[in-house]
Amino acid sequence: MSRLAIIKAVLGPAMRLMFRPRVEGAENIPGTGPVILAGNHLTFIDSMIMPICLDRPVYFIGKDEYVTGKGIKGRAMAWFFTSVGMIPVDRDGGRGGVAALMTGRRVLEEGRIFSIYPEGTRSPDGRLYRGRTGIARLTLMTGAPVVPFAMIGTDKIQPGGAGFPRPGKVTVRFGEAMEFSRYDGMDRDRYVLRAVTDSVMAEVMRLSGQEYVDMYATKAKAA
Repeated sequence: MSRLAIIKAVLGPAMRLMFRPRVEGAENIPGTGPVILAGNHLTFIDSMIMPICLDRPVYFIGKDEYVTGKGIKGRAMAWFFTSVGMIPVDRDGGRGGVAALMTGRRVLEEGRIFSIYPEGTRSPDGRLYRGRTGIARLTLMTGAPVVPFAMIGTDKIQPGGAGFPRPGKVTVRFGEAMEFSRYDGMDRDRYVLRAVTDSVMAEVMRLSGQEYVDMYATKAKAA
């Protein structure tokens, strides 16, 4: 039995009881082959709920600090996050973005599911912010379809993204797969990258019902 299967068997029932996750549109995710999941990011627990809602393993990028902690707590966190599919990357360095992109490409070329938050960080106020074009680069480089998704209600059970989450109801909603083969060979065209990214974010907005803000979330946080 894999570590993910153990977590689903042990923690799955408790998390389902606590968060009552409702999954909509899971049939839109192909049963085999590379898939990019692209969605909104409201709070820290998004990445904990997502993996237990799907049958196929989901891989995603996480801060390396989540797996470098010391002591029993640090080892437990490292075991948990790597078990649910987190791939640690130093995203704070000058090459953090490139490392994340290349990691996603490797996962997809292995025929797996890679999940990404195009906003690049958690929303500071519950609104949906402008997507970064890494999502477009990934789909154009690999040919993997993009399945947009929306996390709904996680900001209510864990306001501010910190502290222990409270009981509540969560919805994970998946949209229809999007493919961009018409842009083959154009993964360096910034206008194409922006158009692809914006079309994905439009679907995320439709699924989530969030208000859209045409600026990067990092700039909103800095302001």
